[in-house]
Amino acid sequence: MVISRSPAATQAVEGRVMFGSVTLPLQDYVRILGVDLDRGLRFDRHLKHAAHQASLRVSALRRVANFLDKRGIMLLYKAQVRPYLDVQRCHTPAEIGQPPPHDIIPLDTLEHRRDVAALVVFHKAQVQGVPHLARLRLPPREAVRDTRTVLSSHEQVGVPKSRASQHQRTFTSRVSRLWNTFTAAGPTVREISTQQVKVAAHR
Repeated sequence: MVISRSPAATQAVEGRVMFGSVTLPLQDYVRILGVDLDRGLRFDRHLKHAAHQASLRVSALRRVANFLDKRGIMLLYKAQVRPYLDVQRCHTPAEIGQPPPHDIIPLDTLEHRRDVAALVVFHKAQVQGVPHLARLRLPPREAVRDTRTVLSSHEQVGVPKSRASQHQRTFTSRVSRLWNTFTAAGPTVREISTQQVKVAAHR
């Protein structure tokens, strides 16, 4: 696969890629670890496939919803639908067959689940000192004068300086800000277990 959005790039390579004496045909997309990537590094094909698979599973879940209670529907939803994509806004237990909206269990967004997972991993690195996560550890936050806009906690860490918005979205940059907010509002992180961190992060 020629990774380029220029048609000329494909033409320049086509017919010239050999494996032994066999000419390899160029592909418009490849699948790597279950993810479809096209020659322009877009995810359109992958997203369509994920949406189709989720839709099939929602249809199947609708057909059996009347035989399940709310807990059963949620269990099947999390196991069969949610792994494909975050479709809470499109398909809720109410639409699948569960009665009144006031009786529906609220669904966590993909961003919320990602933030909770990040805090749990960072707790293992920062507090528990798990060896293979040592590279994620950050130095303590330097003491600053407390103001209304500055959170204060001896558990807080230094936030890496970012010169670009792309760096602000990296794991260490993002989780350091999450961690500082979490430790300022939650319990003493050195006194709670991983499961307790997860529960507190959900709150």
